[in-house]
Amino acid sequence: MTALITRINTLYARIPNELITLVARFSIAAVFWKSGQTKVENFAIDLFDWNWRIGWPHFSDSVVGLFRDEYHLPLLPPEVAAFMAAGAEHVFSTLILIGLATRLSATALLFMTLTIEVLVYPDAYPTHGVWAASLLFLMKNGAGALSLDRLAQNWFGRAQASVLSITPAAAPR
Repeated sequence: MTALITRINTLYARIPNELITLVARFSIAAVFWKSGQTKVENFAIDLFDWNWRIGWPHFSDSVVGLFRDEYHLPLLPPEVAAFMAAGAEHVFSTLILIGLATRLSATALLFMTLTIEVLVYPDAYPTHGVWAASLLFLMKNGAGALSLDRLAQNWFGRAQASVLSITPAAAPR
């Protein structure tokens, strides 16, 4: 039995980190991109059903009302909160998907996730916990080898890229 468990663990250890990173990037980017898409009209890009509508984006009719009547965010007018949410969901999910400024983008989306959990949907902690796990993984590990972050690291060198927070911190000794 011990030999079987060892063989299984050895197989699991062979799962490439790049695969895990790509799945984390794609999955969390899709969650926030699709959420952002529900807030705007006349601008739609969906890679799965090939729905492409590129025009001047504007809020969907219900989005400001949703922020005013359901979300009740303190300190922000619903128009401002809706604009900030739609913008953040589109910009940061795109950056994570292409692997540019991944740690910064993951941090922003983690802050957004925590805001949603605490102020809007506190009972959705199982979903938000999964989002947080992906975002924390990306914050810790970065975007991986198949990313613009890595290209920037190779182009500018490790020291300059580290200032941009795109390379891993040195491991403690």
